[in-house]
Amino acid sequence: MENNTNKLICSFCGSDYPRPNVLLGLDDSIICENCIELYHDIINFGNDEEYESFDINPKFIFDELNKYVVGQTKAKKMLSVAVSNHYKRIKYNLDVEKANVLLIGPTGCGKTLLAKSLAKILDVPFAICDATVYTEAGYVGEDVENILLRLLQNANFEINKAQKGIVFIDEIDKLARKGENVSITKDVSGEGVQNSLLKIIEGNIINIPPHGGRKHPYQEYIKFDTSNVLFILAGAFDGLSSCDKTDNIGLLKTSPNKKNNLYDAVIKYGIIPELLGRLPIVVKMDSLTIDELIRILTSPYNGLIEQYKSLLQVDNVTLRIEDSVIKSIADMAYTTQGGARSLKRILEDIMMDIMFESVKEEQAYEYIITNDTIKDHKKYQKIQV
Repeated sequence: MENNTNKLICSFCGSDYPRPNVLLGLDDSIICENCIELYHDIINFGNDEEYESFDINPKFIFDELNKYVVGQTKAKKMLSVAVSNHYKRIKYNLDVEKANVLLIGPTGCGKTLLAKSLAKILDVPFAICDATVYTEAGYVGEDVENILLRLLQNANFEINKAQKGIVFIDEIDKLARKGENVSITKDVSGEGVQNSLLKIIEGNIINIPPHGGRKHPYQEYIKFDTSNVLFILAGAFDGLSSCDKTDNIGLLKTSPNKKNNLYDAVIKYGIIPELLGRLPIVVKMDSLTIDELIRILTSPYNGLIEQYKSLLQVDNVTLRIEDSVIKSIADMAYTTQGGARSLKRILEDIMMDIMFESVKEEQAYEYIITNDTIKDHKKYQKIQV
């Protein structure tokens, strides 16, 4: 379309340009150079070159996970292979079924950290959700489609990028149906949500409300393809070990030949077979040992103690914790069976007074924490350096 200044107006963005900048036109419709480049990028997003920037070798992923996650060697190997195969499938457009993952392990063993670390390593959009806030469509609570909206938000609404992200759904065991028989009434907080998750996890075009909340018949939706989204579901499944006599890690078998295997155990716990069938990779994680808890405390790569040292360095203060204290903290966390979360809680309690009294001064100080500090927070030592 031509205006009175002898310039042409792009039919897509509405900007006006001199004639040489307008590259294409048909009748009264034209498109400018900027829009051509923009839509070219959109159309080609997700092609092979998108994944040239990171290595999808399982050994590379495993080595990177070792920087973030202590222990769980079998779990890290299994996830490394699963994620590598998933993104090879996308990169090379392979006719391979998607392999979503189920993580089973006690609280504080590193389930969430594994998923977060994978997203950081691969630099893909990542969304973490709590399964307990969702209900079946039509009931009070969040629709399961809002899981995808959160992923889209974390991708800055770049839908093609979001469609190749990772979704971590925690507390999936809390959706276990009550009893092994199929219910004849609605269980909106458990079995109903499991059924609602089936279509999303399997890989389909899902209509999601752009602003979240409840759906209503006349609103507009964003079409979201979940075919290339990797879903990692996790839960503690307390008591599962009592009826599971299989290896710690492996593939779920839909037709088990022996009793008390992992498939039967998870079904008996209350996860419906249809959902479990869409999670072909199961990773059973172990409780952390005392040595692993000590490594979490002392690891030079973002260990818990290093985090407090970084906070105190801002105030020109250094921190020294005796080895016997570190062992005592690990012992207490192991006793409570809270894993890494217990470590954080114990350290917060020990460090509370130190962090409260720490102020930035020109004179450098050092705080020394001994076993007496654990018994009486006021007995830590403060000396000039």
